[in-house]
Amino acid sequence: MDDNEDLDYVEEDYYTTLNLPKTATQEEISKAYRNLSRIFHPDKHGNGENKQKAELMFNRTKKAYEVLSDPHQRAIYDSLGVKGLETEGWEIVHRTKTPSEIREEYERLAREREERRLQQKTNPRGNISVHINATDFFSRYDDEYYDSGILPSIEVSGMSMSQSIEAPLSRTEVATLSGSLHLQNGVGSGNFVLSGKRLINKGWFEVDCGAGNGPVLGAKGSRNLTNRIFLNGGTTFHFRPNAIIPGLSGTIAIQLDKHTLGYLTYNAGLQNSMSTVVERNTEKYHCNITATLGIPHCYISASYTRKLLEQGLKLRVALKGGTFGVLSECGAEKKVSKYSSVSATVCVGVPSGVTLKIKIIRSTQTYLFPIHLSEEIIPAAIFYATVTPLLTYFVLKKMLFDPMNEATKQKNIEKVKETNSARMAEKRKEAESAVALMGALYERILKEEQKLQGLVILSALYGRFKDGEHASLEESDDMGFIQSNPFVIDVKIALQCLVKDSQLVLYASSKSELPGFYDPCFGEEKQLKIDYEYKNNTYSSVFADLDAVHLPLVANEAS
Repeated sequence: MDDNEDLDYVEEDYYTTLNLPKTATQEEISKAYRNLSRIFHPDKHGNGENKQKAELMFNRTKKAYEVLSDPHQRAIYDSLGVKGLETEGWEIVHRTKTPSEIREEYERLAREREERRLQQKTNPRGNISVHINATDFFSRYDDEYYDSGILPSIEVSGMSMSQSIEAPLSRTEVATLSGSLHLQNGVGSGNFVLSGKRLINKGWFEVDCGAGNGPVLGAKGSRNLTNRIFLNGGTTFHFRPNAIIPGLSGTIAIQLDKHTLGYLTYNAGLQNSMSTVVERNTEKYHCNITATLGIPHCYISASYTRKLLEQGLKLRVALKGGTFGVLSECGAEKKVSKYSSVSATVCVGVPSGVTLKIKIIRSTQTYLFPIHLSEEIIPAAIFYATVTPLLTYFVLKKMLFDPMNEATKQKNIEKVKETNSARMAEKRKEAESAVALMGALYERILKEEQKLQGLVILSALYGRFKDGEHASLEESDDMGFIQSNPFVIDVKIALQCLVKDSQLVLYASSKSELPGFYDPCFGEEKQLKIDYEYKNNTYSSVFADLDAVHLPLVANEAS
């Protein structure tokens, strides 16, 4: 299910307004502005209705030129868009600053706004884990004194919950309150911890105090020793009725290369252990090898996670063995929306048996459901633990997630349309004004191209097409009557006016910002269909909205 995206006001694309690439030079920007000024300058259109249309288009063209011809404004626009130009605080920026200094200034202003927002947020984080015993499904408990019933029993054998909230005290200090509850086989326990963290030079320092099974006091910190080495360490004191149990922990980490880290960790106190970890993390995969010597257990483990970013999918396998036995894991995590993901992991081991772990992540909240299926390795339990999550996901996706995603998408499109309705109406008025002013230029370019047997636009349609071969300005309604197609517009005149030296070049951006264009189907995929004549031959081409266009294609192929 998709999370609601922030609805932004659709911004002007100044490059497309002048039909220029983002790499355009100052000379190309000036030339494009001069060419459009010859069409839209109000002084060229008398004092009638055409002059008002010309003023509308000339002001739009002039605004694009003013931003792109000014290196400072262009640097802001390239990095941050129109909103960057309108950001509060730019009045203190001197125009003598370089583009890189302008970007740094914006980032500083953005950090200040973010810090103000952080002051108002508590950043809540929570975890809920419910342990389920479903071993009765695959290994029924037979007892002559106990009636097991017709249906297998499912028990909740344990549950744990934890929650934390933060309170920023200053730019370098934050207080955190966290608590947890645990219940296992009818025996419960809980604790809470109040901590204060302060950022210091090249690291941080934290003091903790809490209560649970007796008071707890602790301190920990981190410091970068070099650019490649950092150290974490801490100590705790557990106060019991008859004793004080100290604890000590420390980790040294070394950056082995760009993607690889090595850790050496020592723990003493309630648990004693020494661990070595080598971890490698890239855009495509993550792998981890751990070796631990400790009391009561010693073990070695390895895991590998494959990241399929385009599919929003992670595949993971792991193997762990030691004095407690052997455990293997295989699972997948799927991103179902911007802030939500689900994962399923099958754990098979000796003596633990077969367990299916279902995890749901929603923003900063995590829900974990370990389901113990069998105490022994039973093929049926492994099969159902593997197949059931897959079938459940595909059924939910088809019957719940996809319909909700589509409904949310349409709702967001309608909201964006409403937010931008005034600008969409203005864009349509601008496009109609531009076409009305292009008449003389269109006739002149058309005659020149016909004389040279060059590029002549026979037909050009822009909008939403069901079938590019049958795109039309008209469509049939449910009763069979012909009516105007509201999702397609005629852009033949606008495109012919962009032809230069028998070539039409459009850059990789939405065509809706070109002079004479507007968006007839906001929020939906659009195409541009062009029928043209070149060297007495006719051709037809269909382009996606964001595709670059270079006509005639036959000239490109011949070269």
